[in-house]
Amino acid sequence: MPQDSMLKKLVLLDSMALIYRAHFALIRSPRFTSGGMCTSAVFGMANTVLDIINREKPTHIAAAFDTSEPTARHEAFPDYKAQRDAMPEDLSIQIPWVDRLLEAFRIPVIRMPGYEADDIIGTLAHQADPQGFFTLMVTPDKDYEQLVNENTYIWKPGRQGNEAELIGVREVLAKWEVERIDQVIDIFGLMGDSSDNIPGVPGIGPKTAVKLIQQFGSLENLFANTSQLKGKQRESLEQFAEQARLSKSLVTIQRNVPHQLEIDSFAYQTWDEVKLKQLLGELEFDTLGKRLFGSSFSSSAARVNTAKKKRENEIQASLFDDEELAEETKLDVVNQNYVILQTKDQRAELLSKLLASTEFCFDTETTGRDPRTALPLGLAFSFESKKAYYVVCPTETDQFATVLNEFRPAFENAAIAKIGHNLKYDITLLKWHGIEVKGKLFDTMLAHMMKEPEMEHGLNYLAKLYLNYNTIKIEELIGPKGPTQGNMADVPIEKVGPYACEDADITLQVAGVMKPDVVAQGVERVCYDVEFPLVDVLVDMEYEGIRLDHRALEAFSKKLDVEIEALQTKIYEAAGHKFNIDSPKQLGVVLYEELQVEGKPKKTATGQYSTRESELERLSSRNPVIADILEYRNATKLKRTYVDQLPTYTNPRTGRLHTVYSQAWTATGRMQSINPNLQTIPIRKERGREIRAAFVPRDENYLILSVDYSQIELRVMADLSGDEAMLEAFQQKIDIHSVTASKVYGVPVGLVTREMRSKAKMVNFGIIYGISAFGLQQRLNIPKSEAFGLINNYFAEYPKVRQYIDSTIQFARDNGFVQTQTGRKRYLRDINSKSRTVAQAAERLAMNSPIQGTAADILKLAMVKVHQALRSGGFKTKMLLTVHDEIVFDLHKTEIETAIPAICEAMSTAFPMSVPLDVEAGYGVNWLEAHG
Repeated sequence: MPQDSMLKKLVLLDSMALIYRAHFALIRSPRFTSGGMCTSAVFGMANTVLDIINREKPTHIAAAFDTSEPTARHEAFPDYKAQRDAMPEDLSIQIPWVDRLLEAFRIPVIRMPGYEADDIIGTLAHQADPQGFFTLMVTPDKDYEQLVNENTYIWKPGRQGNEAELIGVREVLAKWEVERIDQVIDIFGLMGDSSDNIPGVPGIGPKTAVKLIQQFGSLENLFANTSQLKGKQRESLEQFAEQARLSKSLVTIQRNVPHQLEIDSFAYQTWDEVKLKQLLGELEFDTLGKRLFGSSFSSSAARVNTAKKKRENEIQASLFDDEELAEETKLDVVNQNYVILQTKDQRAELLSKLLASTEFCFDTETTGRDPRTALPLGLAFSFESKKAYYVVCPTETDQFATVLNEFRPAFENAAIAKIGHNLKYDITLLKWHGIEVKGKLFDTMLAHMMKEPEMEHGLNYLAKLYLNYNTIKIEELIGPKGPTQGNMADVPIEKVGPYACEDADITLQVAGVMKPDVVAQGVERVCYDVEFPLVDVLVDMEYEGIRLDHRALEAFSKKLDVEIEALQTKIYEAAGHKFNIDSPKQLGVVLYEELQVEGKPKKTATGQYSTRESELERLSSRNPVIADILEYRNATKLKRTYVDQLPTYTNPRTGRLHTVYSQAWTATGRMQSINPNLQTIPIRKERGREIRAAFVPRDENYLILSVDYSQIELRVMADLSGDEAMLEAFQQKIDIHSVTASKVYGVPVGLVTREMRSKAKMVNFGIIYGISAFGLQQRLNIPKSEAFGLINNYFAEYPKVRQYIDSTIQFARDNGFVQTQTGRKRYLRDINSKSRTVAQAAERLAMNSPIQGTAADILKLAMVKVHQALRSGGFKTKMLLTVHDEIVFDLHKTEIETAIPAICEAMSTAFPMSVPLDVEAGYGVNWLEAHG
């Protein structure tokens, strides 16, 4: 390694790999703050950064991160990394803190949606080489071994106190026993990578892969000479040759990611002492703080301030030492009064106490995770701190039903508020056993999601955070999560009882702390008006379900089979031979090398020709086969994902399909449906719309009713911006896309052509999502000058939209978040990033999130209001589904003249705005006919 003191030295941090490594290195003895937050990953990252700064003295440094967006590898191989578990919650909550750490160290952070950190680092290392830099890639990942050269090394952090390892060309060649660095990629392609779900060739491990590359020199030469091999090895290699090539492309790190970053912008600056000292204090890194700032450094003041903030208005102040919070102290365990009840008299006494209370917390213990099929083992109640009761439910159906029924008066008393953690599960369980939970709700999980959307929301975490209390972990009762995990039904009552009582008691105490905090944080409206009332709505919707016409789906499946076969034949004829249409690589060769539909085709990060849908749509006029390929993809996806799968979700007990809704699935508040996901049922193409014909009314007395909002996000934009021209268009009920076309093209509305309106529509919606002129050019396939003109004219005609965007971005820069009209927050940690690419991505989220989020909140408010209207009006019509901005109902035929106006009135008045909330309603014998 060069030692020249004048050497330009670039350090590139593979941040996510380092964070994971640090977190799991301390998994057996994790670090926690006194407030209960795990800090293992931040601590490990801090030590790694300090170590490399002190040892290597870089002249330039930057940190690269992966993002959640899919990459070209996912496009080429949908199962790429598909087996990986979701990031542990204890780890995910630390990511914003790592960002703050890097900011305090003044280390630029790079995130590029669609690209992984290794591609970013590979590109920057490749770019730095001819500029005279010596580059250190800080990572534990072996994949980077393909990038080393005489000026680029891997700096692999040491484990358990060992020295870091410097890996260069010599070390890599010695490790793999090959002659050239590029041969390492061939080895990776053959052996695959189970951690990334890269298949490789079955039966070929590292040793065999090395021998084969040693013998044949390269992957391609190996496959050209498989005749020299014998037996199963030859058979396997010939059978999985294409899979090996795909695997090689997946493991190949890209070195030409498009970007506008300048390496000089990564010049190392010493850390920001004020920010770093404050951060280390908040994280309670005393030893590290003393090492950097001297023996006077102490985090005790930060711990006390944090405790006061998290425990507003007095709650549990006496539980902690005046000077420092106890790290592992169980909170007043000896004073807990937990009682197990098994007799009718005991239950009657508890019921009278519940009925005399203004609110109580409850929790259920069950036999499974699906509340629609699980059986109740017991009910836990708490209405006073440190006191709880566990009511044992006998396992026999008639007996547990009797016990549940005894508590019906308490559950169905609307005057008594109900508290819980993930109440939707418990209320759903009771609903499927004939009990309706009524009364105002307070859900600690949802409340914390609204307060701290990026943090963990489990009860164990909240107990530690708000009460400094360590709960009994369910794993202590039924074993670790996994296929062999036990069942709560097998745990003795004397163990289940305290566990269940603790859940109810601690949830009650956490709720007591959170209630004033919800108000202080400004999220009371989104909690009390939107999310809490929505729980009842979703429980009822999921319970109702919707009926499927299985015969219609079977007939449609056969029809698709015929269409797919016909499309295959046309595509093979155009290509002149058969090939795997589903293989992006084979399809790319056919389109770009054999048919030459594009002179300079785009390529993916792995070097393959791009065959993504947007690219094929752009080229569709070049050759008729492209339209056939798009139709083929559409037909096969419909058949595999929807037509053949939907019937498998029918509940055998009800004969109906019951999707499950997640309230806070996205940062903007949009809901997700799962098992099955109905949000993604295609509606743009005629073939996709046919699926809706299989959703039918419950019986001959009903019809399907569809009611949806018209252009809700544009209306929200008009309301938030207050732009007079946009407001007038909506208030006068003039088509907004025609108005926009008239303005940007400078022609009267009556002379707007269909093409003009189509382009204006793209501009209208594109502006909401922060589309650039380049993006508009790509979407509309128009000259760049026209795209610039459309956007400039748009802002000239709608000047207050520009003002709204600018003021919203500035608010985000000043406060670190944006919010919806109801107070839902979206934190934007990168809004002030020194990387313009990263900051621009955060700016797009800043301008879009209040619009998307407010639209999502309006739909939820509408669902709550419609639900109330149907109940109070005694209607037989039932709400069944919501998809995007649409709500679907079983409409009783006798209520066509009454229910529809009531629903439309509720939806159009769900949220006060300066423009009308227009809704469109339609009904018919199936969803397709209703939706029109």
